[in-house]
Amino acid sequence: MTDAAVPHPAGPSLARLLTLTARAVQAVRSGRSLTDVLAGVPGPVRPGVQALSFAVLRRLGAAEVLRAQLAPRRPPPVVEGLLLCALALLWPDEAPAYPDHTLVDQAVTAVRKAAPASAGFVNAVLRRFLREREAQVAQARQRPEARWNHPAWWVDRVRADWPEHWQTVLEQARRRPPMALRVNARRSSVPDYLARLAQAGLSGQPVAGPGWEHAIVLDAPVPVDRLPGFAEGLVSVQDLAAQRAAPLLVGTGLPAGARVLDACAAPGGKTAHLLELADLDLLALDADPTRLARVDEGLRRLGLQARTRAADARAVASWWDGQPFDAILLDAPCSASGIVRRHPDIAWLRRPEDIDSLVRTQAGLLDALWPLLKPGGRLVYATCSIFKAEGAQQIDAFLQRHGLSPAHVSAQSPGHLLPLPDNGSSASAAGPVAPADGFFYALLCSPPDPS
Repeated sequence: MTDAAVPHPAGPSLARLLTLTARAVQAVRSGRSLTDVLAGVPGPVRPGVQALSFAVLRRLGAAEVLRAQLAPRRPPPVVEGLLLCALALLWPDEAPAYPDHTLVDQAVTAVRKAAPASAGFVNAVLRRFLREREAQVAQARQRPEARWNHPAWWVDRVRADWPEHWQTVLEQARRRPPMALRVNARRSSVPDYLARLAQAGLSGQPVAGPGWEHAIVLDAPVPVDRLPGFAEGLVSVQDLAAQRAAPLLVGTGLPAGARVLDACAAPGGKTAHLLELADLDLLALDADPTRLARVDEGLRRLGLQARTRAADARAVASWWDGQPFDAILLDAPCSASGIVRRHPDIAWLRRPEDIDSLVRTQAGLLDALWPLLKPGGRLVYATCSIFKAEGAQQIDAFLQRHGLSPAHVSAQSPGHLLPLPDNGSSASAAGPVAPADGFFYALLCSPPDPS
């Protein structure tokens, strides 16, 4: 999903957008992915609903606390959804998306259509909030959910894992992310593509740092159909942190035709990046056939080829031909806690017990795939997570299970990359680049053949 500015009602009325946004937010609160929900929103209004949903979900913790303060008895779901949206958008902001009176009027209009008997109640709650906003906000901020707009258990875990940086990490998660591009090294170069951008009236900056030889950060996000040469495969959208994976695995160079496994490949950005950097015999696996189709689509757009197969990488006997791999990329299923700024529903979908389940899955994948490496081969373990249980602690446990020493983890391993200005990001010729997503990387090296 591409982030966008909150819309103004030049087309659909704000009341209609709020109604659809309220449904989307309530669906997330009941456990549905925002991506899935938005797929069912009519095309003409989807961008507006998406932008409003992002804005509301980034303040959902505050909105829920305010709702409980102002209306202790929970209203019907449709009314609660509209209240949450309005309260989130009325939360103090240096540049509010809408005037207060417009937002209240349109929220009440939406309630009047959806639940007429509740229109007066919603009007009273919102106007009371405006009268008491300073005091109500101060009271709400005493709760971690409102102060940080994440569930309390999430805040506690980040604080425990990163005691020196936890506040900055949580603040970054609420900000709109930059749009980073990866230039297809087989078809273009960073200087050439920057020139193409300029011709199209767009601008961006090159990025200096390991793995970012083909990276550009746009000065302002745009829809992909505005990117020159996107349909022809000149460029892909991929965050800077995710662009570290392929160069780390390829390293100083794999031999032509090297056998490489991308074990959890969908949606395919890292698969494509590997093939842009080297001539490989690459097998891309994913347990979800629908998501695997996106890998094929991306490779066709970029003019690249790989074998793709729908399979659970842990069920080795169901897909492996018995020939060992020179290199394996394991971008393991994880909490996605490092990419909340791009997917603000994630924090509200996850539960504490999910982390334990994901850690077991990651361990199972590592144990299943490690024996498939050739002697002297390399495996990159990656997660888009800031939680140590899915990163450093996972690798420490793996080494202990297999009787390996820390020396089997390459010194080139980035380890945990937090979304901080001075952690993993670098400076371009034009100045500092916005922080990358939160990620973890470990490059594991298989012992060489004793003979």
